Amino acid sequence: MARRILHPTDFSGASRAAFRKAIEMAKSSHAELLLVHVLNPIMPVAGEGYVSPKMYDEIAASTRAWAQKQLDRLLAQAKKARVRAKGFVLEGVPHEQIVRFAKSKRVDLVVMGTHGRTGLAKLFVGSVAARVVAAAPCPVLTVRGK
Repeated sequence: MARRILHPTDFSGASRAAFRKAIEMAKSSHAELLLVHVLNPIMPVAGEGYVSPKMYDEIAASTRAWAQKQLDRLLAQAKKARVRAKGFVLEGVPHEQIVRFAKSKRVDLVVMGTHGRTGLAKLFVGSVAARVVAAAPCPVLTVRGK
């Protein structure tokens, strides 16, 4: 039985479906639910002109605040469902940060969404879920978005 469930989210439709499943599983097993959103580092784009370090800092702060607001909304839903939950905003490469977090928190199960891309879309976009499945220290349940 899972004592600690991790739900990484990008706030997409696929993540919403996985969040519902994570809530259901956490509730039935009386597990703690850890919600994580990973911010990709902001990279300068060549040819787009100069952007000051101050502007980059403002963009990063705004993005972090938005992500925290979204996590707070999910935490409120978890609380309403009577599930113990905590939220974390991390920075870095998503699959690496998710796996690192799962290891550091000794997570028993990861429940995450997958977009179900195939072919060229999967090749070019990649799959965070597939990379987490390959490297996670625990079972990973992927929930396909509708």
